Amino acid sequence: MKQTTSIRRARKRLFIGLISGTCFVFCLFLASLWIVPFIGLENIHPAASWILGGLVLALLSLVCVAYWGLFLNIITHKPVPGSRRFRGLTIKLFLPVMVLLGRALKIEKENIMLSFVSVNNELVQAEAGRYKPEDILLLMPHCLQNSKCDRRLTYDINNCNRCGKCPIAGLLDLHDKYGVNLAVATGGTIARRIVVQMRPRMIIAVACYRDLASGIQDTFPLPVFGVLNERPHGPCLDTTVAHPLLEEALHRFLQPKYLKGMTSGLGKTISTAQGTRL
Repeated sequence: MKQTTSIRRARKRLFIGLISGTCFVFCLFLASLWIVPFIGLENIHPAASWILGGLVLALLSLVCVAYWGLFLNIITHKPVPGSRRFRGLTIKLFLPVMVLLGRALKIEKENIMLSFVSVNNELVQAEAGRYKPEDILLLMPHCLQNSKCDRRLTYDINNCNRCGKCPIAGLLDLHDKYGVNLAVATGGTIARRIVVQMRPRMIIAVACYRDLASGIQDTFPLPVFGVLNERPHGPCLDTTVAHPLLEEALHRFLQPKYLKGMTSGLGKTISTAQGTRL
């Protein structure tokens, strides 16, 4: 438990450190837009440099407000006004620069993506509400299916005969128990098509860190809670997933009336459970 907590804290520190550096880079860049042409702009109009300065100052303020809002959201685990916009800025603006900054600092991309997914989960938990079962989609990668199985599950999950040789049977049990949607995707294009067709309000996705990070970006502003798959045989081959993590997520995001009479018996909070994978 202590090791899990320390790993989670280390990844938070990495994320905060990178996003702090990213914010500094943005501020430095925006400030240069004001300083560099300052002298030349006066030749165009006496007030031109001040107008540009005002615009740059407004952008600087926006970046700083977004950074501190995101920082407080991460530290306090509570939503702050505009938290959804802060998550959007992280996904669309900060993350690409964080990857470039991490590369310059020789930080492995995997660690950056893992920290991003972990923090995204906490932001989603803070901002997301509770939903009806039909509004939640469990989106799974095809590599969970046994590689020797000849059943096609991408277009109809019910083609599974529940032999128990892969995690799909347990996922169908969760689907039956809670009434949520369940789908298997073979890649990003199919996953996006499934999301468009089903139109969920909340997605609980299982994938590797790379696919989770790209999926979170692709589906924004939809809230996506990510759970890492386990890869005992290497990437994209007979992977597994811890069903208790998914059930804990369902208990967090389902409306209470759909959980009456159900007990998970897991004895862990969702944040602790997700820390064992993220």
